[in-house]
Amino acid sequence: MTTKPHDIAPDTTHGEFWDTFYSAEDRVWSGRPNAALVREVTGLTPGHALDLGCGEGADAIWLARQGWRVTAVDVSQVALDRGAGHAASEGVGDRIEWQPHDLSVSFPAGVFDLVSTYFLHSWLELPRERILRSAAAAVAPGGVLLITGHAGFPSWATDPDPDIHFPTPEEVLAGLDLAEGEWDVLVSEVHEEKMTDPEGKPATRIDNTVKVRRR
Repeated sequence: MTTKPHDIAPDTTHGEFWDTFYSAEDRVWSGRPNAALVREVTGLTPGHALDLGCGEGADAIWLARQGWRVTAVDVSQVALDRGAGHAASEGVGDRIEWQPHDLSVSFPAGVFDLVSTYFLHSWLELPRERILRSAAAAVAPGGVLLITGHAGFPSWATDPDPDIHFPTPEEVLAGLDLAEGEWDVLVSEVHEEKMTDPEGKPATRIDNTVKVRRR
C-alpha cells in the first residue's frame, strides 16, 4: 500500500474492489502464513479460530494444518474460492469454513478460541475500530485476539500517501476499549519484517502486533 489508486469509482463496494484486485492475477500473495501468526500462535492449544480478512487463505490453511478448525472470512468471493481450492489441494479443506462478509456490514456468528486479523486496511472507507471491537467480542473466555497491521510503508515506497495514518499498538489497544480486569495484554509491539520488493530484491516493512487474552 503506497499510492492510492485514482480510478476507484465513488460507488464501488468493498466486494467489487477486492474481487477486481484478486482477479488481476492468478495468485496475489506468497501462499506462506504471516510471520506474526506463526510466531504468536505456535504453542497455543488448537481450537476454533476465526480468520478475518483471510484473502487467499494461507493463514487459514496453516492454522488447519496445526489442528485448528477455522472460519475464514473475506469480502472477496474470488479470494474465498481461491482459498478453498488451495485448502483442498493441501488436504485440509474439511477443517475450514469459508464465509463471505463485508465486515463493515456483517460479522460472523459465534465465539472463538482465536480471532486473528492481518493488515485490515483498505483504500475504501472502513470502520476498522468497530470491526476490531466486534473481533474482541467474539473471543471466548481464555481465548486470544491477535491483530497485526502496518506501522509504516515498505522500504521501497518512494511516494507514499501522506494522508495515510497507520495506528500504533497503543492506539489499537485504546480503540478496542477492552473492559478493565477482563483481559491480559500479552504483546503490544512494533517489529520489522523482512520481505522482497516488487522487483524481487530484499526489503523491509514495519508492522505492529497486538495480542490480548480474555480471562
